Amino acid sequence: MASQRIVEACELVDEALQNESSWQRAEEHRARFGGGGRYYGTSVGAIRASLRDTLRRFPELTHDEITALSSLLWAADVYERRLAAVILLQSRLDVLIVSDLTRLEGFLRSSAVDELSFVLARDVIRPLVLSLGDRDRARAESVVARWSESESPGLRRAAQIAAADS
Repeated sequence: MASQRIVEACELVDEALQNESSWQRAEEHRARFGGGGRYYGTSVGAIRASLRDTLRRFPELTHDEITALSSLLWAADVYERRLAAVILLQSRLDVLIVSDLTRLEGFLRSSAVDELSFVLARDVIRPLVLSLGDRDRARAESVVARWSESESPGLRRAAQIAAADS
């Protein structure tokens, strides 16, 4: 269960995303990415700004808090919240560890928007795998190899992206 401070951080991000929303942009996102989930219609710049402001308010989030916040953001089937989770993890790659691939696999499996899976694989999973030391990198590469054999097309695509040039 997430701590009160992580719930508060998630609420701050969500409120900012909704305040920066546009129904026109929401319709554009729906047309571009499909009907998987809801759309607030928040720009990427506004998502980044909301995360930056939240991380300034909570500057010393631990690994567990970063991953808990990403899970809370991802839990709502809202494109901009899920993109915020990806951007949060991307901005804090330095705290991620090999066991976080389990959480990231869950994100990939539950993503109804291919663009989110692509960005997660390209901007979080691939750099994470490449940053790991030898032992952890071997473990991560075996996880990614398992994904490449999955029945899930999203996991197979993520495995291709994560393994590119590694």
